[in-house]
Amino acid sequence: MRRISSRITRHLIDAPVSPNQLTWLMMFTGILGGAALLVPGLTGAILAALLIQAYLGLDCVDGELARWRKQTSTTGVYLDRVGHYLSEAALLTGAGLRAADLFKQHGGPAWMWAFLGTVAALGAILIKAETDLVDVARIRRGLAAVEDTASVPRAAGVARARKLAAALKFHRLIGGVEASLVLLAAGIADSVHGDLLFTRIAVAVLAAIAVLQTGLHLLSIVLSSRLR
Repeated sequence: MRRISSRITRHLIDAPVSPNQLTWLMMFTGILGGAALLVPGLTGAILAALLIQAYLGLDCVDGELARWRKQTSTTGVYLDRVGHYLSEAALLTGAGLRAADLFKQHGGPAWMWAFLGTVAALGAILIKAETDLVDVARIRRGLAAVEDTASVPRAAGVARARKLAAALKFHRLIGGVEASLVLLAAGIADSVHGDLLFTRIAVAVLAAIAVLQTGLHLLSIVLSSRLR
């Protein structure tokens, strides 16, 4: 994506658009990606995947443009973080509503799936909040922002578990880009199978990963040196 975004950014250097405006567009595109999952059939899954790729591209372009013009700002950082929160939550919520068969294409709605999508969305937000709140807590105590080396847990067993999780990368599945591709694969399988079975499996798996990762990530932070 960086190879693509850099080509776009160079054409925007003198354009009448600010980095923060692009961040707002990124946010809107990401939320629209979640809403696209409400479109029935494979069309919705494809639209969602394409919109999330556009969201990723805009996420690169706004930062590149800000650095090139030397227009980086606290507002820009804040909007970028809010954009990630809202976009990933919208995607997972949309996945739950899709699995629930909101428009009764397959005999629904079955609200359990909407609940699981909401659980996955809440988990994705909480994981990001757990990370961001480390700096909030440190700054309120008059400390500097956390160093990367402080993220390693002090307990040897937890450190090994963290390395294993990082190697497996299962936690990345609830990220916007990865989740959209999982849902696209599920949508393709559903189009062959003729129902929402695979989307529902995907939503259940994403919800389980979100719950597990929320707890493990919190434990990793508390047992590391980030809060000291």
